[in-house]
Amino acid sequence: MRLDKFLKDTGLVRRRTVAKDLSDAGRIQVDGRVARASATIRQGQIITLDLGRKVARYEVITVPERTPRKEEMDRFVRLLDEQIREDW
Repeated sequence: MRLDKFLKDTGLVRRRTVAKDLSDAGRIQVDGRVARASATIRQGQIITLDLGRKVARYEVITVPERTPRKEEMDRFVRLLDEQIREDW
């Protein structure tokens, strides 16, 4: 599954266009490397999102086969850590 679709389907971002904009700005990493919106996401990868004031790292537990319901979203990613920037 594409990175932008995965982020939207799992609720980490609201829209695929937001994921693409973050990717274009170099603010998304997959396994420590800057990732494009079209990158393929696989189980076990680590996604780092720089959302400005917040930087969060997630582990991909599994990739959904279809768009999950809201109550299912936590089955696909696990929050590893989160930092809030005070100087933002």
